[in-house]
Amino acid sequence: MVSVLAVSDETIESLWSSQVRAMDVDLILGAGDLPFDYLEYLIDALDAPCVFVPGNHDADLSGYSAGRVGWMRAGLPSAWPGPCGAVNADGRIVRIAGLRIAGLGGSIRYNDGPNQWTERQQRRRARNLAMTSAWHARRSGVSGVDVLLTHSPPRGVGDQEDPPHRGFECFENLAGRLQARVMIHGHVHPYGRAAEDRTLGATTVINTVGFTLMDLSPGAEPSIVRRRHGT
Repeated sequence: MVSVLAVSDETIESLWSSQVRAMDVDLILGAGDLPFDYLEYLIDALDAPCVFVPGNHDADLSGYSAGRVGWMRAGLPSAWPGPCGAVNADGRIVRIAGLRIAGLGGSIRYNDGPNQWTERQQRRRARNLAMTSAWHARRSGVSGVDVLLTHSPPRGVGDQEDPPHRGFECFENLAGRLQARVMIHGHVHPYGRAAEDRTLGATTVINTVGFTLMDLSPGAEPSIVRRRHGT
């Protein structure tokens, strides 16, 4: 079992303090819209790897690549604006702490800010991610992912009707193609209420605004033990 701390959107005082060191955590998942130094603090305090996707209030992290002499963008040396030590899974599939994690950040487009996508644009990104998963399956013989990590929820599954908080319709097809057992997202604030777990086909959908602690077992069908949720 892998002990996972999932966070998004709201900083938690008890986590941004020495109290967090008492947690036994194998992996941190960030679903967006958090100060990057908050993620860096968690990485250091928990001595655990972190995988994240950007939210619509985060900086534009597209186009950066890590080279032998440091970070590059458009072929030129550039300072990495993201959280140091964390892995940006946006549009990628990564394997960390024994879990296969697919990431797709951002929200529906509602103004000219960064990390916002029209439904058509996100559908194209989702299709590319599904093709990447199929390629991994052909090479490794293992299909699907353990976690689909997004910032926004699927359309009609925990989203809202106001323009900034509408979910993506393409996520339903993506979760099915990836055979994701768990989808973890943020973006929609429960405002002090416990966010309800939902289902999307065979995928359990978890809103992790604030934080969620859970245990996941690697493999085609990881089991989930919900331990605590907080905002």
